Parts: sequence; C-alpha cells; structure tokens
Amino acid sequence: MTQIRPFLMFEGRAEEAMSFYVAQFGGRVVDIARYGPGQPGPEGTVMKATFEIAGLQVMCSDSFVKHAFTFTPSTSMFVDVDDEAQIERLAVAMAEGGGVLMPLGDYGFSKRFAWVSDRFGVSWQLNLAH
Repeated sequence: MTQIRPFLMFEGRAEEAMSFYVAQFGGRVVDIARYGPGQPGPEGTVMKATFEIAGLQVMCSDSFVKHAFTFTPSTSMFVDVDDEAQIERLAVAMAEGGGVLMPLGDYGFSKRFAWVSDRFGVSWQLNLAH
C-alpha cells in the first residue's frame, strides 16, 4: 500500500522536536535509528525516526550537512482542534521560542485560528472550526 508521510529534516534537534510534538499533541515515538561510530552523521544523532501525533505518522532526521535552506511557512502542519482550551494552549506552546504569523483570532473562516512557527522553524496552522 502506498503511504504518504511528512518528513522533517532538522540540524541536530530532531529528537528534541519529536519529543516536543509528542508532548503537545499526544502520541508516541514509533522508532528511532541513530548514527553510530564510523557513520556519516554525528554519533547519537537521529538518522531516521518515526513518531505519531494525533494519528498521523511523521518522519524526521538530523541532517549532518549544513543546508542553505530551512523550513518555510509555505508548507505547514494544519491541526483541527477539539475546543477553545486546546487551541489556546497550543497557540501559546507552539509559538514559544518561535513566532506568530497570525495571532489567535476569528478570521471568519473558522471559529478561532492561529498560525505559528515553532522553536524549530516548523509552522502550524491551528484551527477550531465553526
């Protein structure tokens, strides 16, 4: 069966990001493979990992190559939340150390919405539908 999963590439912070996302959304680390001695990446960093948040499997890794690019808000994770308390909590937690692209508010297309960039550079659109 064909599967599509987001794949997030970090520079040395994959495990920290994965743990943060699992803590915020609930879920679990499915598997993690680390670079070992003599492998191309720094020993102990994430070669490839899979985690699950809100029923979605996401993959990630630590790149040992410094790239001229990083994450961009033109690609984001869209999260439909259950209630006001959840969107308020997530809007604060996910923006901490990152930034706010659209503050939590009523923009007409949903009851409440926020668009934030987290401390790792990944952007999240948080939505509480009407």
